Amino acid sequence: MLVPLAGAVALAVLLGVAAFVIFNRDHDCSGGKLPLRVVATPDIQPALNKIAGNYNKALHSIDSKCVEVTVAKEAAARTANALAAGKATADFWVADSSLLMESIRATGNGDALPQVEGSIATSPVVLAAARSAAAKLSGALQPSWVSMISAANVANVDGPGRKVRVLALDPQKNSAGLAALLAAAGTAKAAKQDQALVGALKELSGQLASDSTALLASLTVKSGSRVPVGVTSEQAIYAHNVKKPESPVVALYPKEGTLSLDYPVTILTKDPATLKAAADFKQALTGESAKKILRDAGFRGTDGKAGDALTEDKGFTAETPAALDPPDGATVARMVQTWTRLNLGTRLLTLLDVSGTMALQVPGTNMTRMQAINRIATEGLGLFPAGSEMGLWSFSTHLDGQGKDYKELVSVGPLSETVDGATRKEQLVRTFAQLQAKSTGDTGLNDTIKAAYTELTETFQEDKVNTLLILTDGAGNDDPDGGVKNAELLQFLKKTYNPKRPLTILLIAFGPDAKKGKAQMEAVAKATGGEAYIAENILQVREFFLQGMERRLCMPNCDG
Repeated sequence: MLVPLAGAVALAVLLGVAAFVIFNRDHDCSGGKLPLRVVATPDIQPALNKIAGNYNKALHSIDSKCVEVTVAKEAAARTANALAAGKATADFWVADSSLLMESIRATGNGDALPQVEGSIATSPVVLAAARSAAAKLSGALQPSWVSMISAANVANVDGPGRKVRVLALDPQKNSAGLAALLAAAGTAKAAKQDQALVGALKELSGQLASDSTALLASLTVKSGSRVPVGVTSEQAIYAHNVKKPESPVVALYPKEGTLSLDYPVTILTKDPATLKAAADFKQALTGESAKKILRDAGFRGTDGKAGDALTEDKGFTAETPAALDPPDGATVARMVQTWTRLNLGTRLLTLLDVSGTMALQVPGTNMTRMQAINRIATEGLGLFPAGSEMGLWSFSTHLDGQGKDYKELVSVGPLSETVDGATRKEQLVRTFAQLQAKSTGDTGLNDTIKAAYTELTETFQEDKVNTLLILTDGAGNDDPDGGVKNAELLQFLKKTYNPKRPLTILLIAFGPDAKKGKAQMEAVAKATGGEAYIAENILQVREFFLQGMERRLCMPNCDG
């Protein structure tokens, strides 16, 4: 009986030795540790850190060294900037969006960036509202990009913005903000609401949250009568609700569909051994254990499927949201440039016609032309942030002594600057409200344009969009005393205009006589790369303000 027992013991020893050899061959740490430095965006870093902990415990061996993964937290934009500058220190990068990567590739150093190597999770970009306020939105805002644009459009004074306040994330610093901008712009173009988009972006640029955490926290704080609605990622909402269950937020899914953060992987190291470690860790991220950790943290799979974290009772829709077609790199770069140009500083001088015809009634209203244009001009101030520089001149004939057809009412300077006990913006609002038409005045337009264009040229500021805005109800120049002739003005503008220091003229004419001067007014504006608008109805001036804002995006080459 001892012989079989001895054979069994010998077999067990042999099997044990074989298992030991096999285990140590795959988990051989005799050469020490092989560090793999991973950097990830703050939203996905905690989940990746947990995955990395499990990975390290499993003793993954590369060339007799056990891989040791560390996962650092860093905003994607910061990592991107370091990459573009050639100063990245990580081996392995998990950003939050391929859209961000596309925007980096449009920069001067973009061609040198490594290619993205797949995605590990997704999170759709959605609208968000406090659970306690969501019911109030049903009559004011349907979950859609078009509705959000309408609510945020500063020029839509009678729209849903009376009841809803839209908050956004800076698309230059936040991938969810960039995705929202691209989704909104795409749907606005399809719905032919480009001007409304410009009005919305101008409003949102002054209401940006620093990050998703700050945005979501502000949704649950009652402030005024309007219901706050934000735009962020679905996972950010989940994380907020876990951290602050006493003030939950719900996700509102845009009916047109949306874009998603896709958490792309980029391998940055060039070291051969570290490359093997990076490939091995990347493979581990596709395993079921890693996928479950990501789903439990509020992320969806790369197929858009949700886990138990995203259920209806928690404020989510488990079904995969409809997806918009992702934009190409050129579109992403163009929209980033659009946002940048739209938010450049402004230096604008407004020339307001106060000739006698401005006292006439506007048909169908109880307002004079002066009252109507003053109201619209005051509304237009809302398009510009406090740092904008603005001023106001009035013009007619003999307005500031004999022979001088214009008068400075508010000097050009920052709207927020205090002058004589009031901000310049307050001065402008008050001045617009008090202006009266000069009953005997004609329209000394040419003299006024020449004087104003000369002053703005001499005080041109490189970091701002410099514009001369003219509001008139006439048919161009009507100066019985002569002054600057039409041909003389055009010659002056063509000689003075410098495309490297573009000072453009935006001319808006309204009233039944405006069409008579259309050719000359268009020639005046075009000589400076600007535009002339002839309004059939004085209320159209609102639209022309937005069209003028759109031209900021292409200057100085708007006409090819």
